[in-house]
Amino acid sequence: MSCRPMRGFTAIELLITVAVVVILASVAIPSYQKQIQKSRRADAMQALNSVQLAEEKYRASNTAYSASLTTIGFASSPFTSGDGYYSIALSGTSATGYTVTASAIAGTSQATDSGCTAIVLNVAAATISQTPAACWNR
Repeated sequence: MSCRPMRGFTAIELLITVAVVVILASVAIPSYQKQIQKSRRADAMQALNSVQLAEEKYRASNTAYSASLTTIGFASSPFTSGDGYYSIALSGTSATGYTVTASAIAGTSQATDSGCTAIVLNVAAATISQTPAACWNR
């Protein structure tokens, strides 16, 4: 009889490999999804900063901030962020300030972004506040 070396994998080796892959995936996938949500907040930040810039440009030529997004050059309501994850609303406009809110659109992955479904930029008497602070990547 000739002695040939065995080839292939045993069932135990295959099961151990599959178990290791499943464990790694169960840790990596939620972490990856959390990072994706965090990076998509940049979509809201960009939209809020665009509105802020347009409001300041408008205010330079007028006695008050604009109460309408269309007046400062944005699409008609509802205005959405560039990638479509947030709807943008303008409120509380006066001669000295305004509030811009980016709200996660239902049905998008950002709607489940705990604590960051509404991101707010508030300008009042030359003071800028950004809430919630954790959502502004600080």
